[in-house]
Amino acid sequence: MRSTSSHLLLCLLLLLGLGLAQPVQADITVVAKQLSLPGLSLQDLNAQLSEDPAGGLHLQLQASQADVAAVGWRHVGLRLDGRLQRDAQQRWVFDGRVQLRGAPGGALGNAQLTWAVNPGSDTMQVELRQDKAQATAWLPLDQPSHAQVSLRQLPAGWLQGLLGTVWSGRLTGGRLDADLALDASGTGVQSSGQFTLAGVGFDTPSGTLAGQGVGGKGRFGFDSGDDGARIGLQGSLAGGELLLGPLYAKLPAHPVQLDVNAHARRGVLELERLRFDDADALQLDGALAFDAKGNLQKLQLDRFHASFPAAYQRYGQAWLATLGLRDLRSSGHLSGSLDLGGNGLRAFAFDTEGLDLADGDGRFAVSGLHGGLDWSAQGDRPATTLGWQGLQFYRIPHGAAQSRWQSRGGTLALQQPLVVPVLKGQLRLTSLDWRPAAAKGQRLATSLTVTGVDMASFSHALGWPSFPGTLGGAIPSLRWVGDRFELEGGLTVNVFDGFVDVTHLSLQQPFGNTPVLAGDISLNQLDLGAITSVFDFGSITGRLDGSIDDLRLVNWSPVAFKASLLAGGGGRISQRAVNNLTTVGGGGLAGGLQGAMLKLFKTFAYKRIGLSCTLNGAVCQMGGLESNEGGYTIVEGSGLPHLEVVGHQTRVDWPTLVRRLREAVSGRAPVVR
Repeated sequence: MRSTSSHLLLCLLLLLGLGLAQPVQADITVVAKQLSLPGLSLQDLNAQLSEDPAGGLHLQLQASQADVAAVGWRHVGLRLDGRLQRDAQQRWVFDGRVQLRGAPGGALGNAQLTWAVNPGSDTMQVELRQDKAQATAWLPLDQPSHAQVSLRQLPAGWLQGLLGTVWSGRLTGGRLDADLALDASGTGVQSSGQFTLAGVGFDTPSGTLAGQGVGGKGRFGFDSGDDGARIGLQGSLAGGELLLGPLYAKLPAHPVQLDVNAHARRGVLELERLRFDDADALQLDGALAFDAKGNLQKLQLDRFHASFPAAYQRYGQAWLATLGLRDLRSSGHLSGSLDLGGNGLRAFAFDTEGLDLADGDGRFAVSGLHGGLDWSAQGDRPATTLGWQGLQFYRIPHGAAQSRWQSRGGTLALQQPLVVPVLKGQLRLTSLDWRPAAAKGQRLATSLTVTGVDMASFSHALGWPSFPGTLGGAIPSLRWVGDRFELEGGLTVNVFDGFVDVTHLSLQQPFGNTPVLAGDISLNQLDLGAITSVFDFGSITGRLDGSIDDLRLVNWSPVAFKASLLAGGGGRISQRAVNNLTTVGGGGLAGGLQGAMLKLFKTFAYKRIGLSCTLNGAVCQMGGLESNEGGYTIVEGSGLPHLEVVGHQTRVDWPTLVRRLREAVSGRAPVVR
């Protein structure tokens, strides 16, 4: 805007030179197809000077297109209309209106223009007013490319053309006040001064850089040229929201200090120095860079210090949500450094004297975290110690422990075995190697053993009925590949006087919105009497074997498996258990046993019990011991009275089957619907 004013004044001076050389006796008209001055190009220029009846001269000037490269204006229509006269101080004063058509942000669409030339002091003054906006510039006549400028209530969008010369972003709102010095040339603009922002917003095509309702004040420097623009800013921000790649800030109402040196060139934006100080929440010192598409290329925090919960509420909430950690409860302090490039992590370090974190969904919690970690993708780093008072994964509490780590050649390794108390037992990590920079390959490898975990406590923690027994096992290799944990070996649960073996376990996106668990389960010689007493299903004696193969849970709900259960050694079954098995299988009684006779007996001998279910999607394909045209046998009786339970429904809706099982184990008689 200021560059336009200065160059237009040169043009006007030439025109006035023609008119003022002699008294105006008739209209003077100047027509030019094109007029080019340094930094300014006018197309289809038409200017007229005539005597104004009120005194002085009447000036009209039009140009179909005005281009000002320094401020990014292209194909802007121009119209000037006003009166020129001498005032009491012998200044030439032009008072009229300026109208620009197609200028960024609607700049000077219909503005009042006052322009004064003072030959005595060899200066010019230009004042523009439009609605609440006011811009005033003072220029020396011998150097009209230099100006002292005062801006009040200027719409931020008016600066879009200038920013568009070096940045692909777009200003979306807000106003600013500024007092600045400006030098314009054919290759760019230099400016410095002080500013005040109110409600400023911006965004980028990629959506990775954005701001809304930002206020602040401070000093700035701006220098644009063939190598792009360099911007320096020192001041404070108060209120509003900022998005800088993965960093989202909900700024507080009180001022936070900001010191930035930035370089913008052909859409690439690099914050070569970024210092931020929100005293009660977050302080950091580093650098940030984005490519022309708005993709993060560098996030280098040489130092940061975060105080919780304020740091999480103002700056960490959105970023941690992308990692699956929502509604985090936090307290304490954390300091460290971070080096993140376009291809991933290059280094990080942190330390704390006491930090408490808890995921809102109950998947993860740590209390009394102390010590730190220090990792680099290149070279070796000093050993560190990290400990905690309490740890919890998916509602399973772990006791206090302390670990020692060291980074060598990109691998952060546990330096000595780590023993963690878990539900009257222990988890022992023999080794653990973590490669944070391995984006798609193997990130983590570990071996661990679990011994003596009390199943009653384990069941209570998960909200299950109380199971007696212990959990143990060895996992010689646990790997983190891509976004999935894979376990070699297995876990063995000694429960109900038998064993449950879990093998081929994998867990995908453990902290995501839809974690996926897969594995195989084998049941060996479980005591049916103990099982049915826990679940209140009705009494069944004997031993149970079986398998649940190709188990797949999405967000902890089954979507696929092949289950087969068999009590092949015989035993006794109560009348209530018969009713529940009959209803679960959608079947009835066979073999000549009448309903009236059933009421005469409390228990029955059986030879075998078998039930199978293959779940695919929302439908379970049911089966039993033997299949025939009438269905499949669930219970094969033994002796007198002879009992046989037959299932007739081979395809059962999974939600319906789950409802029947819940009703059975809750002590209510299941209802077939």
